[in-house]
Amino acid sequence: MSSKVIPLLRQNVDPDADRSLPGWLYHDPEYFGVEMDRVIRPSWQIVCHESDLANAGDWRTIEYLGESIIVIRGGDREIRAFANVCRHRGSRLVDGNEGCAKRLVCPYHAWVYDPDGSLVGVPFKAGYPGLQKDRLGLKPVELERWNGFLFVRLEGGGPSVAGMMRPYQAEIAPYRFEDLRAIGRVTLRPRDVNWKNIADNYSDGLHINVAHPGLTRLFGNGYAIEAEAHVDRMQGDLLDRPSSNPSERAYQALLPEVPHLAAEGQRRWLYYKIWPNVAFDIYPDQVDFMQFLPVSPTETLIREIAYAVPDGRREMRAVRYLNWRINRRVNQEDTILVKRVQLGMGSKSYEAGPLGESEVCLRSFASRLRNLIPEARLDRPPPPGWSVRGS
Repeated sequence: MSSKVIPLLRQNVDPDADRSLPGWLYHDPEYFGVEMDRVIRPSWQIVCHESDLANAGDWRTIEYLGESIIVIRGGDREIRAFANVCRHRGSRLVDGNEGCAKRLVCPYHAWVYDPDGSLVGVPFKAGYPGLQKDRLGLKPVELERWNGFLFVRLEGGGPSVAGMMRPYQAEIAPYRFEDLRAIGRVTLRPRDVNWKNIADNYSDGLHINVAHPGLTRLFGNGYAIEAEAHVDRMQGDLLDRPSSNPSERAYQALLPEVPHLAAEGQRRWLYYKIWPNVAFDIYPDQVDFMQFLPVSPTETLIREIAYAVPDGRREMRAVRYLNWRINRRVNQEDTILVKRVQLGMGSKSYEAGPLGESEVCLRSFASRLRNLIPEARLDRPPPPGWSVRGS
């Protein structure tokens, strides 16, 4: 396993750079609230691909931190994001993950909104003297379109997705992200662990040869990681040596040439984690996104879906199925790993362990978190109420 850290991170003066995060950060309720306010609310969360909203009125939703956000394409072809909340009495406007509606009609009192967010219908309007409909449109939510993918964030102030991913824009350009189309559906996988546990595991390179025999058969010792300021990058190149596992061996043998990829991309599995909890798995045959949505200090919802550039070749259909089989096993292995770590983090005997020089992604993540929340440097939680006293 090789690792690389950019000069900016080498110059990081974090005095705790050689230590991992203390265990209480993975289960303490008060810290969890602070983390949601300072880390998750200001961060970008992926919703869907622009192609998922092909027609006027098509919408998708995402729910996290008690908020429901709707992303919808208007009749003018523009895509906008709004809080999924009626301005009258606060009812949710739509239910479910997706749908299509020429108008959004509140199921409580039938207030009507255009897909551009404007309030266009109020039953019994005469009973609301002085009502100003132009001031009661749906509350907008910040939206960013990045290479065809749509992101939202509850609070602004930080860098854009494009800005965070700029160091790798040239690398991902050949994968034709804007031409991707869904080849599956959004799946939600609950996990009884803290979200950071999953994020840590995603960027951890040292466990690959220990706990993922399938990936080791595919990559050998060639798994590589690096850390940019806001992005972790991981990479494994498929070996020419046939795997002893039937699914892996078939994937190696059947993977067809992808015309839009250069030679180095034909056999490469590429991974990015965008700060703090959104990940892309990029394969020659497909692209998956995955995000780790915090539910509570010890609960996380993994939200994911697969996309691909349309390709009707029989071999391509086969390798996409084989990809799913291979990575389903990897996910099962990771589920066991993060559960074991979560149990250990709950032990009073655990103290923050050392981080090796090669663990550049974990170093970067921990340092960034400590800079945002100084209390994360403490070995034990402060007295109850510290988050209020410090505000």
